[in-house]
Amino acid sequence: MELHDKLELTGAEISINNLPAGIGVPFVHSHKKNEEIYVVLSGKGKAIIDGEVIELTQGDWIRVSPSAKRQFSAADDSAINFACIQVKENSLEGYTADDAIICE
Repeated sequence: MELHDKLELTGAEISINNLPAGIGVPFVHSHKKNEEIYVVLSGKGKAIIDGEVIELTQGDWIRVSPSAKRQFSAADDSAINFACIQVKENSLEGYTADDAIICE
């Protein structure tokens, strides 16, 4: 489920993804400018990032740089549900404390 249109996002892309047990994304991909942040919502599986296998379980977070080649799959015995947040690398100009304005 892509949320950029539903939430009218202007600086990020967010998707919720579900891979059934034993199924993987059928392609390897990278990005030109956007880093991706993944959080595993439930289940287990793995990510292969630049040839490195990373085992994933519920609650895990990973960040993937734009140029890294990535592919995700569910474990043979478990589906995996994850959210992916995609933002332009190096675009953050301030954290909450720096960007917040106290309103009276």
